[in-house]
Amino acid sequence: MILIDKPYVSDFLIKTIKENKFQIIDTLNARKMISDESLNWISETEAKNAFEKNANIPIYTNSENTIAWIEENFNSSNLTEKIHVFKNKVKFRELLKESNPNYFFKEVKYKELKELNSKEMRFPFIIKPAVGFFSIAVHKVDNENEWNQVLGKIEIEIEEFKDLYPKEVIDINDFIIEEYINGEEYAIDCYFNNEGEPVILNILHHVFTSDKDVSDRVYTTSKEIILEYKSEISDFLKTIGLKANLKNFPAHVEVRIDDNRKVHPIEVNPLRFGGWCTTGDLSWYAYGINSYDYFLNAKKPDWEEIFKTREEKLYSIIILDNNSGIKEKDIEYFDYENLLKDLENPMDLRKVDYIKYSVFGILFAETSKGNEIEINQILTSNLKKYIKIK
Repeated sequence: MILIDKPYVSDFLIKTIKENKFQIIDTLNARKMISDESLNWISETEAKNAFEKNANIPIYTNSENTIAWIEENFNSSNLTEKIHVFKNKVKFRELLKESNPNYFFKEVKYKELKELNSKEMRFPFIIKPAVGFFSIAVHKVDNENEWNQVLGKIEIEIEEFKDLYPKEVIDINDFIIEEYINGEEYAIDCYFNNEGEPVILNILHHVFTSDKDVSDRVYTTSKEIILEYKSEISDFLKTIGLKANLKNFPAHVEVRIDDNRKVHPIEVNPLRFGGWCTTGDLSWYAYGINSYDYFLNAKKPDWEEIFKTREEKLYSIIILDNNSGIKEKDIEYFDYENLLKDLENPMDLRKVDYIKYSVFGILFAETSKGNEIEINQILTSNLKKYIKIK
């Protein structure tokens, strides 16, 4: 069954629900976002009864805004406990501590951050909300001099985004400070099947401009990216599945892989793939894999067959976050058409209310090998060339 909530549901996901006659829970928020009466709507009571009969029934949600509904309606199961372990990065680190006993992390109350003695801190480190989303209030701190600057930035970000998401998605009361791992960052869409075996649906390289960059601007997938660390990532996912006893459980997992090919956990986003229907939809554009169908119908990708026709291509999600330094209220419009002209093969553009979310849109793009410069250009762009000021 599928649970829909704000802020966004894609036409592709709605089409998938309709064509497969997947059960969709008839909540008030789902109805506000989807008006199609022909979908296989089931009542909240029916969903609750079905889950009580079978706690391993496959459930997919497009948004972590649904967590409050799950807690209210499925509170007698251990599903909510699993969600809390993954949503809270401190609990998640503790779950995997035995596998990486020397990894440093520390939980700190937000109100106590300013009281920390910076001389006793281990630099460099990453600081972020223990329960967070979308790289909000995430920072790398290299030395003592940067600490006060970062505290000021966190205060500003919290004030800007505090009303956008419920506390189940972003909770700024608690932060985690953890050691910085050198290496490359990857995002994985996967699910754990009825036997608890992890099934990988996509692997994306989260590209950054520098080791100080923590933004979500570009995620890229390709044959080479998937095959490079597929074995190590699969072993890592098996560890998570065993530790948390996961079955019929979809997840969007983020990791960092060091020079020794060791996989280090960043986070597991439960019951969904990438937020805003990004990575789940990209798998279709890139590989013809309908991730929602694959999870709910327990299918596995035939990667050998898939890669026969996708040898020379890269596929990217581009998050058009407003890093221009221009306040949204001072922007007359964003020139989407000009942006599309700068890309070899834009596959889908989703415009976003930038006044509310500080994001102009989400773009899916196909790039030929040898033309990676276009990915780097959009990665490093401040987007000012596309912004018309009032």
